[in-house]
Amino acid sequence: METHRAHRKRLRSRSALVGGGVAVAVGALLAPLAAAPAASAAPPAGEVRHPVDYVDPLIGSAGGGNTYPGANVPFGMIAWSPTSTAGDQTNTAAANGYSYHTTRTRGFSLTHVNGAGCHPGAAGDVPIMPFVGQVDTSPTADTKDQKYAAGFSHDQEKAEPGHYRVGLDSGAVADLAVSERAGVADFSFPRGAPAHLLFRTSNSLNGSENAHIEIDARRRKVTGWVLTGAFCGRRANGGENNRTTYYRLHFSASFDRAFSTVGTWQNDRLTPGATTADGGEGYLTGADRAGRGSGGYVGFDTTRDTDVHMRLGISYVSLAGAEANLRAEIAPRASVAEVAADGRAAWDRKLRAVRVSGGSEPRRTAFYTALYHALQQPNLISDTDGRYPGMDGTPHRLERGQKAQYSNFSGWDQYRAQVQLLALLQPRVAGDFAQSLFNFARQNGGVWDRWVHISGATHVMTGDPSAATLATFYAMGVRNFDAEGAFDSLYRQATVPHPDGLSDKGCPGQCEGQRPNLAQYLASGYAAQDVCHCWGGAAETLEDSVADDALARWARLLGRAEEAEELGARGGYWRNVFNPDATATAGSVQARNRDGSWVTPFDPASDRGFAQGSAATYTWMVPQDVQGLAEAMGGRETAAARLDGFFHKPDGSWSVRGGDPLRYDPTNEPGIHAPWLYNALGQPWKTQETVRQIVDTVYGTGPSGLPGNDDLGTMSAWYVFAALGIYPQAPGRAEALLTGPLFPRAVIAPAGRRRALTIAAPEASDSAFYVAGVRVNGKPHDTSWLDGSFLRGGGSLSFDLAGRPATGWATDPDRLPR
Repeated sequence: METHRAHRKRLRSRSALVGGGVAVAVGALLAPLAAAPAASAAPPAGEVRHPVDYVDPLIGSAGGGNTYPGANVPFGMIAWSPTSTAGDQTNTAAANGYSYHTTRTRGFSLTHVNGAGCHPGAAGDVPIMPFVGQVDTSPTADTKDQKYAAGFSHDQEKAEPGHYRVGLDSGAVADLAVSERAGVADFSFPRGAPAHLLFRTSNSLNGSENAHIEIDARRRKVTGWVLTGAFCGRRANGGENNRTTYYRLHFSASFDRAFSTVGTWQNDRLTPGATTADGGEGYLTGADRAGRGSGGYVGFDTTRDTDVHMRLGISYVSLAGAEANLRAEIAPRASVAEVAADGRAAWDRKLRAVRVSGGSEPRRTAFYTALYHALQQPNLISDTDGRYPGMDGTPHRLERGQKAQYSNFSGWDQYRAQVQLLALLQPRVAGDFAQSLFNFARQNGGVWDRWVHISGATHVMTGDPSAATLATFYAMGVRNFDAEGAFDSLYRQATVPHPDGLSDKGCPGQCEGQRPNLAQYLASGYAAQDVCHCWGGAAETLEDSVADDALARWARLLGRAEEAEELGARGGYWRNVFNPDATATAGSVQARNRDGSWVTPFDPASDRGFAQGSAATYTWMVPQDVQGLAEAMGGRETAAARLDGFFHKPDGSWSVRGGDPLRYDPTNEPGIHAPWLYNALGQPWKTQETVRQIVDTVYGTGPSGLPGNDDLGTMSAWYVFAALGIYPQAPGRAEALLTGPLFPRAVIAPAGRRRALTIAAPEASDSAFYVAGVRVNGKPHDTSWLDGSFLRGGGSLSFDLAGRPATGWATDPDRLPR
């Protein structure tokens, strides 16, 4: 094992080349991912041995995917990644701080959330910038990032699970690796050049209320915190509701060598020699925030030694917690290479929960990168001692039996695919996550927020995704949480009106009420557009119908018959916003007013009454009752023909890339289940060809390999399920819908479960994706769906695939998915 001193000696040799201007040497050292995105050599034929070899963190870093390439480990607290700049210190080139096509950075920040859609996105706290040059003005006064930022090229960048390294045009190199709550970095500088590290403590992606830094030259240490929050606080539709603070991130950084100079800044005032500073930026943009904020810098003498080694811990509880996390997770003399190797091994273990065989290298890269993105969340917010920040603003400790407190819940997105994958592959984490959300609700007056960031209730989006999520966990066999207590709390939220439900604060995008105007909803059987205090009455009705159906199924599993009957009936409230006369030729989901009248004029391409989607998309959002929806449309044949028009233009060509409000949109969640609806309509071969068309044309490798915001792993989870040939039928259920798998073989070995799920499809290829037959545990299976016991208990699933549709398989009207 390489010692830290030997590693530094090797780095010095490398930086001598960098400092000498031999840029090609840096390019050789930092192997270009663009040319070799996942693995330089194919593994032996057969099963993938090390899935981590096929992960490309740069997938989704362009085209609106909003992924980030920096160092992280599964479900970790720290995510150390670049903050890009396009010339505005108060904004970024992409929601998550990094855009592949913006090759200039103002630092490497400590926290990120994968694929969030709000711009700027979540966190990006405490960017740390290796700066070559004299610090003679306040970095905060450099509002256009002209001086205290640096460019880079992608041939000097290397991103891999647990490790990120980049050489900057200034000659500095940043080499980063992390554990769950801590990290190590090697920064190298050109020999003899002025070398500094800037701690931009107040410069979180969304701004900050306040920040603090302390520099202890005697102990070679920099500590501080940022008081921030404001996720989605700048969105045009209701951002004023969330320009608030709800967490404090503490950090402690220590160094292996003395500082040659120190200083701090506040706003436009630089104070060389000072060791403390305070001040936030606020939560606005442009002139209101530009030039505000605080931070500090430390310098190093590069005459003889050009390398700086830093160890860093973070905590959402305290400085002592940050330092304890660092001590617990990273050995005192651990090198970047050693920590990176541990992070890589951690990712390999998690990714080995699904081991595929066969398939091309691009297929494997797309698959394992999707799995990597899907397993980045939820994220730890508890320290190694079990303390975490509560939603009530005070520290709490884990509940008995709980291993970790998790957060970052993009509920409206995740409940449709990501939570099912989490429950399948990591049931222990899923249970701790369920308990975490219940803990937050108890600290929040019994209210379950639909989008939780760290310890903050942001209210983003619509519906009651917590109900759908926990019901799904329970249906899929997750038991390590207080299921009875959580159900009681969610049932109360669904049946007892709350004063926030009559507030318009934050509407439409961040309405406070988690069950808005519940009394009216219960009286009318739908959310009335004119008095709903929500983001679209029709969308709210559909969302709540899904949630209530899921709660009803959970109630049955708990033996709560009375609640199951009540909630089950409410699961059918979608019918109250289905207007059979919406157009001259077909019915549609449509918003209604309190007096029962339909909101007019009606346009299926309009989003009036809906949240981030059109009536044409939302009309299909009834996964809990597809047979009832088909009946309302005039029967399964009519519904299938109409679904054809959702995926095809009038000339018959495919329309699955988005951009047409009348057709399928792969970039947003309300319709992502729609390709599988053909199974329930008795035409499963159309599911098979539609899913494969989307897989082949919408997803891929490279920075633009995702269709849109990854939304905390949701779009990636969609791809994982599609590639495996199974997809969750509906929230609150463990049944799975079938389609043709992408790989000849896949073994799913969930953590902590004895029996694996084996999926075999020997004929799988680019042209053979139609299902001609299925066997479950060796016996013929003639339906296009699986009972929930298969995902819960494991077994073998075998597909016979062909190059032409098998229009007779799984079409018995009495055995269709329901």
